[in-house]
Amino acid sequence: MTQFNLMTGSIPMTVQQDVASNLKIISDQISSAAVRAGRTSSDVTLVAISKFQPDERIAAAIAAGQRVFGENRVQEAQQHWAARRDAENDLELHLVGPLQTNKVRDAVALFDVIQTVDRPKLARHLANAFMEMGLTRRCFVQVNTGEEPQKAGVIPENADAFVAECRELGLPVEGLMCIPPVDVPVAPHFALLGKIAERNGLAALSMGMSADYEAAVELGATHVRVGRGVFGERAGQT
Repeated sequence: MTQFNLMTGSIPMTVQQDVASNLKIISDQISSAAVRAGRTSSDVTLVAISKFQPDERIAAAIAAGQRVFGENRVQEAQQHWAARRDAENDLELHLVGPLQTNKVRDAVALFDVIQTVDRPKLARHLANAFMEMGLTRRCFVQVNTGEEPQKAGVIPENADAFVAECRELGLPVEGLMCIPPVDVPVAPHFALLGKIAERNGLAALSMGMSADYEAAVELGATHVRVGRGVFGERAGQT
Protein backbone atom coordinates (compact mmCIF):
# COMPACT_ATOMS: atom_id res chain seq x y z
CA MET A 1 0.00 0.00 0.00
CA THR A 2 1.26 3.48 -0.87
CA GLN A 3 2.40 5.38 2.20
CA PHE A 4 1.84 9.10 2.65
CA ASN A 5 5.01 11.15 2.73
CA LEU A 6 4.73 14.53 4.44
CA MET A 7 7.57 15.89 2.31
CA THR A 8 6.31 14.76 -1.10
CA GLY A 9 2.62 15.02 -0.29
CA SER A 10 1.73 11.73 -2.01
CA ILE A 11 -1.83 10.67 -1.08
CA PRO A 12 -3.28 7.31 -2.15
CA MET A 13 -6.10 7.92 -4.62
CA THR A 14 -8.60 5.79 -2.71
CA VAL A 15 -7.95 7.77 0.48
CA GLN A 16 -8.35 11.06 -1.35
CA GLN A 17 -11.62 9.97 -2.92
CA ASP A 18 -13.03 8.57 0.32
CA VAL A 19 -12.30 11.65 2.40
CA ALA A 20 -13.49 14.07 -0.30
CA SER A 21 -16.72 12.10 -0.68
CA ASN A 22 -17.29 12.08 3.08
CA LEU A 23 -16.78 15.83 3.29
CA LYS A 24 -19.28 16.41 0.47
CA ILE A 25 -21.90 14.25 2.20
CA ILE A 26 -21.42 16.07 5.51
CA SER A 27 -21.58 19.46 3.81
CA ASP A 28 -24.84 18.52 2.10
CA GLN A 29 -26.33 17.22 5.36
CA ILE A 30 -25.32 20.38 7.23
CA SER A 31 -26.92 22.47 4.50
CA SER A 32 -30.15 20.48 4.66
CA ALA A 33 -30.30 20.67 8.46
CA ALA A 34 -29.65 24.40 8.34
CA VAL A 35 -32.47 24.93 5.85
CA ARG A 36 -34.86 22.97 8.06
CA ALA A 37 -33.98 25.32 10.92
CA GLY A 38 -34.33 28.47 8.83
CA ARG A 39 -30.58 28.97 8.73
CA THR A 40 -27.87 28.80 6.06
CA SER A 41 -24.89 26.48 5.87
CA SER A 42 -22.57 29.47 6.25
CA ASP A 43 -23.81 29.73 9.84
CA VAL A 44 -22.09 26.42 10.65
CA THR A 45 -18.38 25.54 10.79
CA LEU A 46 -17.34 21.92 10.36
CA VAL A 47 -14.46 21.08 12.71
CA ALA A 48 -12.86 17.90 11.35
CA ILE A 49 -11.58 15.93 14.34
CA SER A 50 -8.23 14.54 13.28
CA LYS A 51 -7.21 12.80 16.52
CA PHE A 52 -5.72 9.32 15.93
CA GLN A 53 -5.72 9.91 12.17
CA PRO A 54 -2.80 9.02 9.88
CA ASP A 55 -1.13 11.87 8.04
CA GLU A 56 -2.43 10.73 4.66
CA ARG A 57 -6.05 11.18 5.71
CA ILE A 58 -5.40 14.61 7.19
CA ALA A 59 -3.63 15.60 3.97
CA ALA A 60 -6.57 14.28 1.96
CA ALA A 61 -8.98 16.45 3.92
CA ILE A 62 -6.80 19.52 3.38
CA ALA A 63 -6.56 18.74 -0.34
CA ALA A 64 -10.36 18.49 -0.47
CA GLY A 65 -10.66 22.01 0.93
CA GLN A 66 -11.20 21.39 4.65
CA ARG A 67 -9.46 24.09 6.69
CA VAL A 68 -10.76 23.75 10.26
CA PHE A 69 -9.55 20.83 12.36
CA GLY A 70 -9.78 19.69 15.96
CA GLU A 71 -7.42 17.73 18.17
CA ASN A 72 -7.83 16.25 21.65
CA ARG A 73 -4.24 16.22 22.86
CA VAL A 74 -1.58 18.88 22.64
CA GLN A 75 1.31 16.49 22.04
CA GLU A 76 -0.41 14.61 19.20
CA ALA A 77 -1.51 17.90 17.69
CA GLN A 78 2.08 19.10 17.62
CA GLN A 79 3.05 15.98 15.67
CA HIS A 80 0.20 16.43 13.19
CA TRP A 81 0.26 20.18 12.74
CA ALA A 82 3.54 21.91 13.65
CA ALA A 83 5.01 21.54 10.15
CA ARG A 84 1.69 22.00 8.41
CA ARG A 85 0.99 25.29 10.18
CA ASP A 86 4.23 26.62 8.72
CA ALA A 87 3.28 25.50 5.20
CA GLU A 88 -0.47 26.28 5.26
CA ASN A 89 -1.27 29.67 6.77
CA ASP A 90 -5.05 29.41 6.34
CA LEU A 91 -5.61 26.42 8.62
CA GLU A 92 -7.56 26.83 11.87
CA LEU A 93 -6.92 24.46 14.75
CA HIS A 94 -9.25 23.84 17.70
CA LEU A 95 -8.38 22.08 20.94
CA VAL A 96 -11.42 19.97 21.82
CA GLY A 97 -9.98 17.75 24.54
CA PRO A 98 -9.10 18.39 28.20
CA LEU A 99 -6.23 20.79 28.73
CA GLN A 100 -3.78 20.32 31.60
CA THR A 101 -2.38 23.50 33.06
CA ASN A 102 1.19 22.38 32.38
CA LYS A 103 0.35 22.23 28.65
CA VAL A 104 -1.25 25.68 28.45
CA ARG A 105 1.68 27.50 26.86
CA ASP A 106 2.12 24.78 24.23
CA ALA A 107 -1.60 24.89 23.49
CA VAL A 108 -1.63 28.66 23.14
CA ALA A 109 1.34 28.49 20.77
CA LEU A 110 -0.33 25.95 18.48
CA PHE A 111 -4.11 26.30 18.60
CA ASP A 112 -6.35 29.10 17.36
CA VAL A 113 -9.31 28.13 19.54
CA ILE A 114 -9.49 26.52 22.98
CA GLN A 115 -12.91 24.85 23.24
CA THR A 116 -12.45 23.24 26.65
CA VAL A 117 -12.10 26.01 29.22
CA ASP A 118 -13.73 24.24 32.15
CA ARG A 119 -12.35 25.41 35.51
CA PRO A 120 -11.03 28.56 37.21
CA LYS A 121 -7.44 27.33 37.51
CA LEU A 122 -7.24 26.70 33.77
CA ALA A 123 -8.83 30.07 33.02
CA ARG A 124 -6.20 31.82 35.15
CA HIS A 125 -3.36 29.94 33.46
CA LEU A 126 -4.72 30.83 30.02
CA ALA A 127 -5.07 34.49 30.95
CA ASN A 128 -1.49 34.55 32.23
CA ALA A 129 -0.18 32.79 29.12
CA PHE A 130 -1.99 35.22 26.82
CA MET A 131 -0.39 38.15 28.65
CA GLU A 132 3.10 36.68 28.87
CA MET A 133 3.17 35.38 25.28
CA GLY A 134 1.47 38.38 23.72
CA LEU A 135 -1.12 36.10 22.10
CA THR A 136 -4.87 35.79 22.33
CA ARG A 137 -6.89 32.70 21.48
CA ARG A 138 -10.64 32.42 21.09
CA CYS A 139 -12.20 30.47 23.94
CA PHE A 140 -15.27 28.33 24.54
CA VAL A 141 -16.47 27.34 28.00
CA GLN A 142 -17.18 23.61 28.23
CA VAL A 143 -20.46 22.83 29.99
CA ASN A 144 -21.11 19.39 31.44
CA THR A 145 -24.80 19.37 30.51
CA GLY A 146 -25.32 15.84 31.84
CA GLU A 147 -23.49 16.60 35.10
CA GLU A 148 -21.47 13.42 34.62
CA PRO A 149 -18.69 13.07 37.22
CA GLN A 150 -16.31 11.44 34.76
CA LYS A 151 -16.54 14.30 32.27
CA ALA A 152 -14.91 17.69 32.22
CA GLY A 153 -16.95 20.86 32.10
CA VAL A 154 -18.65 23.27 34.44
CA ILE A 155 -22.10 22.12 35.56
CA PRO A 156 -25.00 24.17 34.15
CA GLU A 157 -25.93 25.90 37.41
CA ASN A 158 -22.38 27.28 37.69
CA ALA A 159 -21.97 28.21 34.03
CA ASP A 160 -23.08 31.85 34.31
CA ALA A 161 -20.68 32.59 37.15
CA PHE A 162 -17.81 30.86 35.38
CA VAL A 163 -18.39 32.74 32.13
CA ALA A 164 -18.35 35.97 34.14
CA GLU A 165 -15.10 34.92 35.86
CA CYS A 166 -13.48 34.17 32.50
CA ARG A 167 -14.51 37.57 31.21
CA GLU A 168 -13.10 39.29 34.29
CA LEU A 169 -9.78 37.56 33.57
CA GLY A 170 -9.87 38.96 30.04
CA LEU A 171 -10.48 35.70 28.22
CA PRO A 172 -12.21 36.21 24.86
CA VAL A 173 -15.10 33.81 25.48
CA GLU A 174 -17.11 33.53 22.27
CA GLY A 175 -19.24 30.49 23.00
CA LEU A 176 -20.03 27.26 24.80
CA MET A 177 -19.22 23.62 24.09
CA CYS A 178 -20.82 20.40 25.33
CA ILE A 179 -20.57 16.63 24.97
CA PRO A 180 -23.93 15.08 25.94
CA PRO A 181 -24.13 11.70 27.68
CA VAL A 182 -24.19 8.67 25.40
CA ASP A 183 -27.37 6.75 24.65
CA VAL A 184 -29.73 9.54 25.67
CA PRO A 185 -31.69 12.04 23.57
CA VAL A 186 -29.33 14.87 22.71
CA ALA A 187 -31.90 17.57 21.98
CA PRO A 188 -32.45 18.59 25.64
CA HIS A 189 -28.71 18.99 26.11
CA PHE A 190 -28.30 21.08 22.98
CA ALA A 191 -31.30 23.20 23.95
CA LEU A 192 -29.90 23.73 27.45
CA LEU A 193 -26.55 24.87 26.04
CA GLY A 194 -28.36 27.32 23.79
CA LYS A 195 -30.28 28.81 26.71
CA ILE A 196 -27.11 29.29 28.76
CA ALA A 197 -25.40 30.93 25.78
CA GLU A 198 -28.33 33.25 25.11
CA ARG A 199 -28.54 34.61 28.64
CA ASN A 200 -24.78 35.21 28.65
CA GLY A 201 -24.75 36.96 25.28
CA LEU A 202 -22.68 34.25 23.57
CA ALA A 203 -23.19 33.62 19.87
CA ALA A 204 -21.21 30.42 19.32
CA LEU A 205 -22.31 26.87 20.17
CA SER A 206 -19.98 23.92 19.64
CA MET A 207 -22.17 20.83 19.83
CA GLY A 208 -22.84 17.76 17.76
CA MET A 209 -20.50 15.01 16.63
CA SER A 210 -20.62 12.30 13.95
CA ALA A 211 -23.84 10.69 15.21
CA ASP A 212 -25.85 13.82 15.93
CA TYR A 213 -24.47 16.86 14.13
CA GLU A 214 -27.64 17.32 12.05
CA ALA A 215 -29.74 17.59 15.20
CA ALA A 216 -27.19 20.03 16.61
CA VAL A 217 -27.43 22.26 13.53
CA GLU A 218 -31.22 22.26 13.79
CA LEU A 219 -30.87 23.43 17.41
CA GLY A 220 -28.44 26.25 16.70
CA ALA A 221 -24.92 24.80 16.54
CA THR A 222 -22.36 27.12 14.99
CA HIS A 223 -19.62 24.49 15.18
CA VAL A 224 -19.98 20.72 14.76
CA ARG A 225 -17.14 18.35 15.60
CA VAL A 226 -17.00 15.39 13.22
CA GLY A 227 -14.25 12.78 13.09
CA ARG A 228 -15.55 9.37 12.04
CA GLY A 229 -17.87 10.91 9.44
CA VAL A 230 -14.94 12.67 7.75
CA PHE A 231 -12.10 10.19 8.10
CA GLY A 232 -13.81 6.82 8.55
CA GLU A 233 -13.81 4.37 11.44
CA ARG A 234 -10.87 4.35 13.81
CA ALA A 235 -10.58 3.36 17.45
CA GLY A 236 -11.43 6.24 19.73
CA GLN A 237 -12.86 8.41 16.98
CA THR A 238 -15.76 10.80 17.61
